[in-house]
Amino acid sequence: MSMYKSGLDMLRCALRSTPLWKCDSFIWTQTSLCYKSRGFAMSSQLGRKSTQAHALKQIRYYSQSGEEVLNVQIKRAAASPETSELSDKAERTPFYTHLQNSSCPTDVLDTLKRFPASHQHLSSIFSRMWESSKRMTDEQRRCELQLMFEHPMFEEVCERTVTDAWRMRSEDLAYSLLAIVNLGVSQNTGVVQTLLRVIQERLNQFDIRSLSVLASCIREMENSRNVQALREALRLLLKDRIPEIQNVLVLQSMMRAVGKNSPILLKNELATKALSLADGFSPPNTQYMFSSLAAMGLNFKPLLDVCSKNIAENVHEFPFNRLLSVLKSCHELHYRNYTLFSSISEYMANTFDMWSNKQVILFLVTFENLLFRPVLLLDAFAERIIQKSESLTLKDLLSVLKVFSLLNHDLKEKKTQFLASVTMVLESYLPKLSPTDLLKAIHCLGLLEHFPQTPLEKLLQKDTLDQLLEKGKQSDKIQRWLHTLDLCLRLDKPHLPPSLTSIPDLHISVPAPAVTANQEVLSAVRSIVGNDAVQDSVLEQSIYFIDCVITLPHQTEETCGVSAKDSGSPQCAQRIAVVCAPHTSFCFGTTHPRASLVIKLHHLEKLGYKPVLVPVLELSSKTEEEKIKMLQKLIFPAQGIPNNSPETE
Repeated sequence: MSMYKSGLDMLRCALRSTPLWKCDSFIWTQTSLCYKSRGFAMSSQLGRKSTQAHALKQIRYYSQSGEEVLNVQIKRAAASPETSELSDKAERTPFYTHLQNSSCPTDVLDTLKRFPASHQHLSSIFSRMWESSKRMTDEQRRCELQLMFEHPMFEEVCERTVTDAWRMRSEDLAYSLLAIVNLGVSQNTGVVQTLLRVIQERLNQFDIRSLSVLASCIREMENSRNVQALREALRLLLKDRIPEIQNVLVLQSMMRAVGKNSPILLKNELATKALSLADGFSPPNTQYMFSSLAAMGLNFKPLLDVCSKNIAENVHEFPFNRLLSVLKSCHELHYRNYTLFSSISEYMANTFDMWSNKQVILFLVTFENLLFRPVLLLDAFAERIIQKSESLTLKDLLSVLKVFSLLNHDLKEKKTQFLASVTMVLESYLPKLSPTDLLKAIHCLGLLEHFPQTPLEKLLQKDTLDQLLEKGKQSDKIQRWLHTLDLCLRLDKPHLPPSLTSIPDLHISVPAPAVTANQEVLSAVRSIVGNDAVQDSVLEQSIYFIDCVITLPHQTEETCGVSAKDSGSPQCAQRIAVVCAPHTSFCFGTTHPRASLVIKLHHLEKLGYKPVLVPVLELSSKTEEEKIKMLQKLIFPAQGIPNNSPETE
């Protein structure tokens, strides 16, 4: 008999020392404490949270707790495994035939009355119950699982699993745990905890496939002490077993199982192994790799670039859900690839008639989260809205307004028709709109320089404003929306009735942006126009921060770099507002401004400035001399402006 250490030291000892696992099986020395109890699978209560303490008073296995670790006796099997398998084949055939014909969990349990199960059958029993329930509707599954929990044979098969778990093969342990958890059995019951504990003791006997099944199971399990101990043990084992993995699906299961809390070295080893297998990736392998890396929280650019190239070249082979999953994983990993995004958006645009409004909107919202502007797809969807605006639901409408306004998409000659269509839909939903959604919709339309009268009238009613002000006390976003809308009405001066020219004085105080002037840009500008002409860190309307303002005397067009006709006001050419913008202020891959930057530039023009936008990301990669030349072209654009060019982050 061997006594085990407790805690992580015990796990390391168990995983690293091969003599512990030379024998084929082991027995528990504290059988009297738990295995004879009838309480491990209380028939109708196994799947219910209310029974979490049931039977666990007698059995709680935690590798971290030295007091609760069971003594384990290692013994050798007397009979040869090959001989036992051959002798059982004839007896097992009728059982498995009836098992395969069972169409629901209770049919499986009824089969056990005719064919008593041995420990070799247990994994197949649970797996068949799970497989048969997967084909049912949600309501059917709920009823069938309730009948399963109440079936008397279910209690017996769970008890048999508890008593015979030590005799089961490693793969049977893994498949049994996976099926039991997916059947909805509470993870705090004795049968689940016993399997977890036996698996902990037998873990380094598991082959790669069994480890893959186990990894898939514990990834979805609740974070209990036994599950956490098993995850730690699996991570330790993987360090030595990664070179053995040659199957991509197995590797991806491991990647998803180790999770975001794993050591970065282990994550990189798994990703590097995946990269070595990349030549054999199938389309599903490629898509699944994105979500596997997202599950680890690892932006491994070499592997992501390879997968992106494969998807871009074969985008037509991927169904809707897989493409959407790829984009969502990119967002989670903060990974952007212009070629990948362009290929997906162009494929969607070219096959536009295949997709419903809901599908298109899901893609557009995801693209907007990635800061990418899918021009062709936006144009195609705008045309559909113009033709069939009545097909938009309220949720669709709010998403459409958000995407088109934040991406600052220019519809050119279609803009008027598009705005008229979405306004008509908005007015039809006015009775259903909450004050917050109404403000959100009007704010988005304001970014598009459109101010519909009827929605504004409802927004500016006293009851609506009072509700918004109350919510605004807990929401900075609502306060900023109100403040921005007020600026739009005051500065844009849209043609509205006198009662709607401005939001009433709501005494909204918007905190000043916590930014400072870009010192590199400031230094370069001063070297161009001199110190006296530059004022740094200017704040307009309590919200619009300007890195520096260049004030020039009234002279010729050549001095200002802008004609009087284009200036918009007599002072526009005399006050140049230099605004530094991070890459997140532009649509990805271009210098097309987006979101709040658009309204900021528009309002600075209304306030008499000539705004000059400086992309900080482009500037940071240049030498001092190149920075000065670039700023000279931006401030005095007689020689043109920099080209918009795609890039990959």
